[in-house]
Amino acid sequence: MAGCAQYPALPRAGHDARGTEEMSSDQMAQTDFNRTLTIAMRDNLSSLMSLMTKLYKRNPREWRKSGKPSLAAAAEAVRLSIDARTPPAGLEGLRDIEILAVSLDPAYTGDRVAAFIYGMADTIVTAHDGKTRFYAFDLLDGERVYNAARNVEAAAWLLGSRRDAQGAPLLLANEWTDTQVNLSFEREFGAIIGRLDLIANLLGENSRRLGINYAQNLFLFSFLPVR
Repeated sequence: MAGCAQYPALPRAGHDARGTEEMSSDQMAQTDFNRTLTIAMRDNLSSLMSLMTKLYKRNPREWRKSGKPSLAAAAEAVRLSIDARTPPAGLEGLRDIEILAVSLDPAYTGDRVAAFIYGMADTIVTAHDGKTRFYAFDLLDGERVYNAARNVEAAAWLLGSRRDAQGAPLLLANEWTDTQVNLSFEREFGAIIGRLDLIANLLGENSRRLGINYAQNLFLFSFLPVR
């Protein structure tokens, strides 16, 4: 994974970076569509940071596997590993859906939250050609983004259904009790899936319009004046 683009300004766990973005010089090279892609990616990564914090809070044994002194320190280590595109310890050489699959394997003994969040982040970014910011010359494959959305759906379902040998959930997520219903995980997953599906649809429409515009230009072609 060396040499791949890093994640710029990946939001820290517990900090919601969603919303507007300050002006920067590189935005001059972005179309409105590029801005939409960039903001959707930023919001998806922010959602993953939120999911990571929630999962660590519900499964403190996982962050303790990291050897870090606190949940915050463990979360920051995961954020930095995503930023550098460096897989969690023991998973070197694996990427995207491979790491996601390992994170949901009952036999895996490492920090399951770190592997799960890293695997999802790498899956989403890989589907976007390894980029988190997009410019006028970037061409993305809508089918890959669509597939990423389906992978997130599958991961969300497996998160709630996978059990260990004793029948206990691999990770605690959504909570239903007589006194409390916590569906915050489901909402975050739904938001990520919704953004990915929207981008996949927009990419398909963008490609279609490019083809139509090209055909129209050929049909309506007129010579340019030289005097």
